[in-house]
Amino acid sequence: MTQLPLTGIRVVDLGQYIAAPGAGQQLADLGAEVIKVESLTGDQARSVGSFGEAMLHANNRGKRSIAVDLRRPDGFQIVDELCAESDVLLHNFRHGSADRLGIGPEQARSRHPHLVYGFVTGFGTRGPSAGRAGLDIAAQAEFGVMHTTGDADGEPQRVGFTIADVLAANALATGVLAALVRRGRTGDGALVETSLMEAVVAAQAAQWTNYRLTGEAPRRTGNGQPAVAPAADLVRTVDGAVVVSAYTETKWAALCSAIGRPELAADPRFADNRSRVAHRAELKEVLSSALGHLTRAEAIALLASRGIVCGSVRSFDELVKDPDLSASGLVVELEELGIDAPAAPFRVDAAARGRTSAAPRLGQHTRDVLRELGRGDDEIDRLADDGVIGEPQHPRGMET
Repeated sequence: MTQLPLTGIRVVDLGQYIAAPGAGQQLADLGAEVIKVESLTGDQARSVGSFGEAMLHANNRGKRSIAVDLRRPDGFQIVDELCAESDVLLHNFRHGSADRLGIGPEQARSRHPHLVYGFVTGFGTRGPSAGRAGLDIAAQAEFGVMHTTGDADGEPQRVGFTIADVLAANALATGVLAALVRRGRTGDGALVETSLMEAVVAAQAAQWTNYRLTGEAPRRTGNGQPAVAPAADLVRTVDGAVVVSAYTETKWAALCSAIGRPELAADPRFADNRSRVAHRAELKEVLSSALGHLTRAEAIALLASRGIVCGSVRSFDELVKDPDLSASGLVVELEELGIDAPAAPFRVDAAARGRTSAAPRLGQHTRDVLRELGRGDDEIDRLADDGVIGEPQHPRGMET
């Protein structure tokens, strides 16, 4: 069996919701042992209904959970000892909260210089909004995403999933991996920080650069891309819709041929990209007339056979049955729940993704981890009686 790249790496994950736990999940999927350190009431995702449960299991597969009151000296000592024997610390506390708990970047790294310390904030740590609470929707609103999403004459729209959180999780995991590579050479730990703000703005680098080059600010345009056509344009069929992109001259000619209208390639309205953008409404009418009598499957088969980029607009009910997705092995079974979920979107050395455990119950592994730290059962009982640690009580990892 192929050994995963991070086998032997231990991660202390103090995160909640998605951004930091999502980074920890990527490290776990690469083979790291991830210990999820929770308060006695648990990751806040545990208390926000069914979608909170979904977030919990999506971002905490295969981790171990200990429940500790960090505000108590004995609780702080447990986490500090755990950091001493770990390689990475992750959190997404509001800026300043970790310092108040005694585990801020400078505090933790002064005690544990080997540690790769990674964290996510909402708005960064240097500007006037550093202390603000930051959730995904605030980042989408304030950093351009909502302003450019939706119909041109409609209201701003959020992206349909927590894109800022996911991008920040990816950014944090990337930074931590780079820091671990450097530590392998030098032995030195590192401070890795990102924010929802930085992750979202960086993801829009092309839009930002286009704005700087042209002076034209991005705006809502609905489907389709404002500078090229047809590009991500939506076309209705008899059973739904497809999207079509064929904006290079070669692909445009191929599209004209595919729909039986080769003369359109020389039509003055559509002869080059600038003309097609100017006449986008007429272009969409042509495509609707040509494809509207087909099913989505028929339209995709026709266009794909000519090398034209296209896609069927599908629901999750259809997505979960997709044969390409099934063949990829991305979706894995969560053993305790009898459901499946996406795993890491990469393979290393073609290693197969297998079954995985669901998110742990709150405090499920508290005793095991404390024993590994050298604590005896009598001391663990005392810590539990004193309310310093918590032990599992609820099934499926959720508070009732």
